[in-house]
Amino acid sequence: MPARDPNPLLLPPADAAFVAIDFETADHGPDSACAVGLVRVEGLKVVRREKVLIRPPRSHIVFSYIHGITWEMLKDAPPFAEVWPRLVPLLDGVSHLAAHNAAFDRRVLGACCAAAGLPVPEQRFLCTVQIARRRWGLAPNDLPAVCRRLGIGLIHHDPVSDAEACARIVIAASAAPRPLPTGHEPDA
Repeated sequence: MPARDPNPLLLPPADAAFVAIDFETADHGPDSACAVGLVRVEGLKVVRREKVLIRPPRSHIVFSYIHGITWEMLKDAPPFAEVWPRLVPLLDGVSHLAAHNAAFDRRVLGACCAAAGLPVPEQRFLCTVQIARRRWGLAPNDLPAVCRRLGIGLIHHDPVSDAEACARIVIAASAAPRPLPTGHEPDA
C-alpha cells in the first residue's frame, strides 16, 4: 500500500468558487498596499476580474521600480478603508483565497484590514508556490517560471495579471492533477 501523504494538497472542489488575490505594496510595511487584483473563479472558469489602485498610508513609494506604480498615480486614489468594502462582495460564497507566496498577501490583507478597522476575511489561503512545488515538482517556482512552464500569460507585477495567473495555476492543478509532460514521452 502506498504511503499516505502527511500534507495532502487540498484544492477547492472543481465546482467551488475561489478568488485569487495579489497585492502590490508601496514600501516595506505590510499596511502599504498600493494596488490589488482579484480574480473570481467559479467551476474552474474565470468569471470576474478587478484591479484597483489604493492610496497607501505613506507617500514615499519604494517599489515603483518593481511595479511601475508612482505616488502621482496614487495620490488621488481611495485608501484601503474605502476600496476593500467595495471588493468584499467578490468573496461571497468563496471557500478559498489563492495567492503566489500566500503568506505575503495574507500579511498585507491582515495589516490593511487592521489599519482600516475592517474584519479580515475568514477564507483559507491556498499558496500557488506550494501547489506548483507539490503538484508538479516545479523549481524554480517563482510566478514567471511557473507561468512559463504551464503556458500561462503573465504581465508580472500587474496585480490583476498576477492574480489571474494564480487562478490559472489552481485551475490547472484541479483540472489536470497528473504530472506535466516532459516532452519526452516513452515509446508505446
